[in-house]
Amino acid sequence: MFLHAGNNKNLRLKNIIGIFDMDTATVSADTKKFLKGREKNGMTEALFEEVPKSFILTNDGKVYFSQISTQALIGRVE
Repeated sequence: MFLHAGNNKNLRLKNIIGIFDMDTATVSADTKKFLKGREKNGMTEALFEEVPKSFILTNDGKVYFSQISTQALIGRVE
């Protein structure tokens, strides 16, 4: 099965490690450092042109920033 993450991007559910809320997850300095490292290594993809509401981490280490809220993404999975 797939998760529509926004902007016509579909991710395989079996490849998703987690879906995280930008407001709560990025409070941690460790998370900020992780995301900056992923961006520096070209392992991020923005699925929009707005401020992200969530990010999705996949098992290949790639991070997808989405304008869709964490609750809505989780609702699509269920």
